[in-house]
Amino acid sequence: MIYGGLFDIDSKNDEIKSLEKEMNQVDFWNDKDHADEVISKLNDLKSKVSEIKALKDSVCSSLEMVDMLREEDNSEIRELLNNDISSYADKIDELEVQLLLDGEYDDSNCILEVHSGAGGTEACDWANMLYRMYTRWCERHNYKVEVIDYLAGEETGIKSVTMSIKGLNAYGYLKGEKGVHRLVRLSPFDTNHKRHTSFASVEVIPEIKKNIDIVIDEKDIRVDVYRSSGHGGQGVNTTDSAVRITHIPTNIVVTCQNGRSQIQNKEEAMTVLKSKLKLLEIEKQNNELQEVRGEQKNIEFGSQIRSYVLHPYSMIKDHRTNVESSNVDKILDGDIDMYINAYLKRR
Repeated sequence: MIYGGLFDIDSKNDEIKSLEKEMNQVDFWNDKDHADEVISKLNDLKSKVSEIKALKDSVCSSLEMVDMLREEDNSEIRELLNNDISSYADKIDELEVQLLLDGEYDDSNCILEVHSGAGGTEACDWANMLYRMYTRWCERHNYKVEVIDYLAGEETGIKSVTMSIKGLNAYGYLKGEKGVHRLVRLSPFDTNHKRHTSFASVEVIPEIKKNIDIVIDEKDIRVDVYRSSGHGGQGVNTTDSAVRITHIPTNIVVTCQNGRSQIQNKEEAMTVLKSKLKLLEIEKQNNELQEVRGEQKNIEFGSQIRSYVLHPYSMIKDHRTNVESSNVDKILDGDIDMYINAYLKRR
């Protein structure tokens, strides 16, 4: 049996050899961050190759059982064969999704931002629900989450939050979450218990470290400092350590307050700004906005990529893939793989 399509492992074995050769260089550990990325990618490739080979061996074994059944019908062999076949679909489906993460930045860490939209207090609460949903998803997949910036709502919830999500393929998995998310429910803030519709937007950008050749002129940015604040407005620092950087030519604004000093926050904010500017450059070169950032839309009715309906019925539906589920509690608790995988397969 030969490998084919997405399961062609020859190129993966070549990449494994290349990474192992890089690891043997005397200066490999001089850049620890890069070394960690190489080791993580190498382990991931070896794991995929091992899984593909194991699946191939299992299929070959099943084919041998088919030949045995042709010669003599045996109930025990038939039962074993049926069990094997039923497991192949899930294994192939899982491998297929992993192998679809082959974009230029799919293996990168990412920055995920949630912004409340139309709906006031309702929208702030909805943004907070999304923030929790993505945090729980990251916990399920052992990704490290660090809050870079957090702006609480006036009454409840959040106006916006920016998270750094670190782990192999973080951007590849989450890139399809960018867009407008719509919530329909009976409002817990309405004394008349009327149904309300709220919106929040999600933006996902890769943390670009490799081949980032963006040079930012100091005269093109405005740096503002202010007092850091944590969740719920509690003080994190008694000094003006939070940093807001505005890139004047593009009007891109980046804020960071998770560090303990202005220097740390400025460095983090500049990294995010460079990543955003790099994406703009790619978009101009390719003229394909959806390939990296997704189509930019207003945060309002008619622009949503996914609807979360809690009343008058329970249903969460992705409008791009038509995947839907009535188990809203499970999904809002971070179990969103069915939507992520469907988006990757659709692309």
